[in-house]
Amino acid sequence: MRIDKYLNTVNIVKRRSVAQDMIQSGVVKIAGVVVKASRDVKIGDIIEIAYLEKSRFYQVLQIPQLKTIKKNESALYYKEVQ
Repeated sequence: MRIDKYLNTVNIVKRRSVAQDMIQSGVVKIAGVVVKASRDVKIGDIIEIAYLEKSRFYQVLQIPQLKTIKKNESALYYKEVQ
């Protein structure tokens, strides 16, 4: 699954267009490398999002099969790491 679609599907960001803007701005990284929107996410990847105050890190636990998931199921697909 593409990184922009993953961020939206698992409810890290509200809209896919927001995820695409963040990626184009260079604030989204996987394993310390700035990614493009077409980059595929794999189980075990560490996604870094550099917000203004600090960076947040998310570990991919599963890849969703559906287009949308419930917010209370988000914990099944990623966990925040530090």
